[in-house]
Amino acid sequence: MSALKKPANIVGTVLILLLFLYPLVGSETRYFESVLIVCMLYAIMASGWNIISGLAGYVSLGHSVYLYIGMYTGAILGKMWGVPPMYLMVLGGVVAAAIAVVVGFITLRTRSHSFVIITIAVLLLFMTIAQNWKSLTGGTDGFIVKQPEWNKDSPTTPYYYIFLGLMVLTVALVAFIMRSRLGAGLVAIRNDEGKAASIGINTTLYKVTAYALSAVPFGFAGAVYAQYLGFVTPTTALAILMSVFLVLAALVGGRGTLWGPVIGGFLVWGANEASTVLAGEFSARLLIMGVILILTVMFMPAGLLPTISRFVHRRKSQGSAVAFIDQATIAQTRDVAIDSIVARTGQSTDPVVPALEVKGIVKRFGGVTAVDGVSMTVERGSITGLIGPNGSGKTTLFNCMTGTFQPDEGAVFLNGEDITRQKVWTRAHEGLGRTFQITRLFKSMTVLDNLVAPLEKTSVRELVAGRYSGEDVERAREVLDFMGLAQFEGQEAAALSFGQQKLVELAQVLMLRPSIILLDEPASGINPTLIEKLASVIRRLNDAGTTVLIVEHNIPLVLSLCDRVHVLAEGQVLISGTPDEIRNDPQVIEAYLGPDHMLEVNDV
Repeated sequence: MSALKKPANIVGTVLILLLFLYPLVGSETRYFESVLIVCMLYAIMASGWNIISGLAGYVSLGHSVYLYIGMYTGAILGKMWGVPPMYLMVLGGVVAAAIAVVVGFITLRTRSHSFVIITIAVLLLFMTIAQNWKSLTGGTDGFIVKQPEWNKDSPTTPYYYIFLGLMVLTVALVAFIMRSRLGAGLVAIRNDEGKAASIGINTTLYKVTAYALSAVPFGFAGAVYAQYLGFVTPTTALAILMSVFLVLAALVGGRGTLWGPVIGGFLVWGANEASTVLAGEFSARLLIMGVILILTVMFMPAGLLPTISRFVHRRKSQGSAVAFIDQATIAQTRDVAIDSIVARTGQSTDPVVPALEVKGIVKRFGGVTAVDGVSMTVERGSITGLIGPNGSGKTTLFNCMTGTFQPDEGAVFLNGEDITRQKVWTRAHEGLGRTFQITRLFKSMTVLDNLVAPLEKTSVRELVAGRYSGEDVERAREVLDFMGLAQFEGQEAAALSFGQQKLVELAQVLMLRPSIILLDEPASGINPTLIEKLASVIRRLNDAGTTVLIVEHNIPLVLSLCDRVHVLAEGQVLISGTPDEIRNDPQVIEAYLGPDHMLEVNDV
């Protein structure tokens, strides 16, 4: 998509300039101004919707409810105070955001189809309230809103420029979010919410913040729209078709992009207006819009701007040579001052207190007990191994340690502190980092974006900071250089080999300066040359004071790296000891090869 970023900004700027000039140079503009006003309204709503649904990936089909809230806030308070609703647009935005915070805390606990259905239910709930609370809303009849003196002849031009200004402000808000750490976190959530939490992103805070911000443009526009129409009724503000149209606008233009929803707003409402003129009947309009939706899904599933971007990228790539990547070069450990990479303040350094300890952990899935009363310690400054046959409960135990699963029984201690009930992102902030068995990078983001997305701490200052500003970017480049991955900084993570992605994931964890790193099968499926690189990195991190717990089926690698090894079998700790003690232990051999093998050995 970056291939079209600057051209898209130019097109957007030209569009705004033309819209600004149109009433000044156009003739017989009243009808076309009214059409463009609604186009800009849909551009505003689609851009606001884009914050939660395009960036964070939570698709709302009831988002027009916040236009309703803005309309009724301006209309009701304007009626009470004797002022036109337009003058209360800021209050409309604030009320919409406040209600969105409450709704977000409830609805954003769900995902996927459940979230979509709940957003429609919220829309229908507010429609029911509006229709039945007659003393406040006027019921199904609604009420007339107060008009300003200059509006006696109902000129459209002032409203035209007001909506144009709101559209520009909305685009500016979305651009600010996309360039901020908040925006990077939202895209990370869209890619993989569980992974985002594991690198310190407070997913609940991010989602609710994005949901509230997405409602603000609706609230502003709603107050002005109520005055523009001159009346407010539930069917006007809460029609489900309005939500469908604004979603369609974002999809047609390209959700997740800056200008896509704006362009989509003009295309969709322009097509709707054209179909009204040509077809006339309401059913014909719906048919035409349905065809547009089907064609978009079939031929441009990512939207207009991303489709053009990919086409341009393919054309530019034709005939260009693919750069040769020497894996041996990547495998070299860079001579970088590692102390600055792993340095962490405020953590316990008492050698008596284990870096990580679990006591009596039990985790059941229905009638299956995956982890059955496991107790073990990981000594500070050690490289500890956790091995066992498939299905022995290693990854489940990892998930209980990191907070992905809540254990049914037992407790987890990090640096002596009980973290059993802490959130995943809180554990990451406390110094517990992890990688995954199947690498979970944010595939649509660049390698550098993957490294600047993690947050050591959550604060307003951090959220609004520029994505590529501050010391975090310098540190990310330093970590990439240490890992031998500096040349991939601008590459999309999805384009890297599996082994390179493993190294990037470890680099991502290092951004949090963890006191202990949990590595879940880091050597599986990667080039043997990169395995040597991985082992070298682990040793250097450990020499610098980082504790490591590693789950791995590559037994020679584990035994060569680890100071102590715990063996799991059937959800229980079978034996713990040094690599030499583990290597020839009959119980370990039996756990891996089965009792029949032991019988054969004894027969010999």
